[in-house]
Amino acid sequence: MEVMDLKKLFKETYKDKKVFVTGHTGFKGAWLCQILKLAGAHIKGYALEPEHENDLYNLLNIREYATSVIGNIMDEVKFKEEILNFQPDFIFHLAAQPLVRLSYEIPVETFAVNSIGTANLLNAIRSLDKTCNLILITTDKVYENKEWVYPYRENDRLGGYDPYSASKACAEIVINSFRQSFFNPKDYHKHKKSIASTRAGNVIGGGDWSKDRIIPDIVRALQKEEPIKVRNPRAVRPWQHVLEPLTGYLLLGARMLENPVKFADSFNFGPFIEDTRTVQDLVEIAISKWGKGIFEHVELSDAPHEAGLLKLDINKAISELGWQPRLNAEKAIEYTIEWYRQFGTNPEEITERQINSYLAWKN
Repeated sequence: MEVMDLKKLFKETYKDKKVFVTGHTGFKGAWLCQILKLAGAHIKGYALEPEHENDLYNLLNIREYATSVIGNIMDEVKFKEEILNFQPDFIFHLAAQPLVRLSYEIPVETFAVNSIGTANLLNAIRSLDKTCNLILITTDKVYENKEWVYPYRENDRLGGYDPYSASKACAEIVINSFRQSFFNPKDYHKHKKSIASTRAGNVIGGGDWSKDRIIPDIVRALQKEEPIKVRNPRAVRPWQHVLEPLTGYLLLGARMLENPVKFADSFNFGPFIEDTRTVQDLVEIAISKWGKGIFEHVELSDAPHEAGLLKLDINKAISELGWQPRLNAEKAIEYTIEWYRQFGTNPEEITERQINSYLAWKN
């Protein structure tokens, strides 16, 4: 496949456009804002306060170049007001309760934020009297996971064992309901809204400090020169660097601008099937890139259920969008570890260098 000039395409698509990003204080949201900044977009973010001093949102000084609103997507009145005041051309919806293990502790809040929060956004857009493309981010975990070797396609059955996965499957049902009821592609000439959902695999990258995520756990242990505690070393995941799905979302937005009816659909973003790795593979590669460290398998008798095997079929994104993964698992882990080793000097420089390196990638 011919390598696409993503930097040029993103500037052509987003320069001087109004882009509303929910969850901009989060890990993925901050990376997305930095790409949009480089593309010349006018950005408005809506999210909760960042949790940590070292969150990427703070390290990149995003509040200096984006209009930043601290708010909860469950505040329907404020959320709608901020969207309508901005009059966005694009909306990227990343705000969520994103953690599987935490969802067992706060299941009701997880369902509320991930499904009703999404409904609040879509309902607000009903009052937006202009053209707008919405890219709504859910997860690869929306599928009813039978833990088989076959990768899941966009038309496979939705489901979810844990509250997080189920809440995101609910969000997909909400999205499809609004798309059919209020933003039907057949009536695009009337409402001028294109609605797409995206389902990405396990994302890694610099600037993630979340609890109970493998990369932050690895980095914290390596920094303290402690053994890395691994819960499920044989679990298989579609690991990918954060820049992979984010460029997929941005590319989808560009395609929606060209053909809003055709691309009002769902798309998977993940690694090539042959590049899916176990948790132990990830840990061992991370240790090798760091230069030292050890890990130990920790058996937790009361641990909540987590899927052991999950693969995504990304052929639709490849064939219809022209997107494809640019980093294999080892390179994705190398990018990630490099970021954590260097962020203390100039986090904005290392982040932008990795973005530019990724966008200039040659196969």
